[in-house]
Amino acid sequence: MLTAAVFALAGLIFVTSFNTAKGTNLRTDASLLRLSDLIEERSHKNAGLDETTAALRRQVDALAARDDGSTEAQDERLRALEASAGTAETAGPGLTVTLDDAPPNAQAAPGYPEPQANDLVIHQQDLQAVVNALWQGGAKGIKVMDQRLISTSAVRCVGNTLILQGRVYSPPYKITAVGDRGKLNKALADSPAIQNYRLYVKAYGLGWKVDEHKAVTLPGYSGTVDLHYAKPVS
Repeated sequence: MLTAAVFALAGLIFVTSFNTAKGTNLRTDASLLRLSDLIEERSHKNAGLDETTAALRRQVDALAARDDGSTEAQDERLRALEASAGTAETAGPGLTVTLDDAPPNAQAAPGYPEPQANDLVIHQQDLQAVVNALWQGGAKGIKVMDQRLISTSAVRCVGNTLILQGRVYSPPYKITAVGDRGKLNKALADSPAIQNYRLYVKAYGLGWKVDEHKAVTLPGYSGTVDLHYAKPVS
């Protein structure tokens, strides 16, 4: 009877495991790999759609220029609005800030506690701190990686990856701004959030690099400019 009970219990465990797994291996990470592959695929697809949108916008601009019934004053105002909105290319002196995770074998500098996992990676607030400081320093335009920021852009991180306007990026992260280099550098130095980040650079080896440019060109934003917002339910 004891043997029969053991076999019955084992059978129950096997059935439960089968129903939970639905015929898949419970110990595999295949589902996680499929998810990461899906994210990467969507990111590439969004990049392709961005390029298509940019090409169509150039065609529309070319057609509009051929049949332009506006006055010079109106054209000037339109150019100013495009520059403010970030949809037009902008160029001038500027700088690039590069943030990176600490090396895999990072150790604490003398006098600092041993690092936790979160101490060794770039976080959303680190990227936001740099972007905010550059705006504070009078940047005429900013791009993160290869994308121009506009008023509705959101710099967000999920895990150890940056998600910006439908595309996914991994560190190192590059933030480039056009503007007065002296004012931009001062804004970076004066930012309390960046001062805190620089402590982690010193303690655990997080990446921090500032490259100045005599001339740099930022592309115009080429994605959708539609604003989506919540509406109250009546």
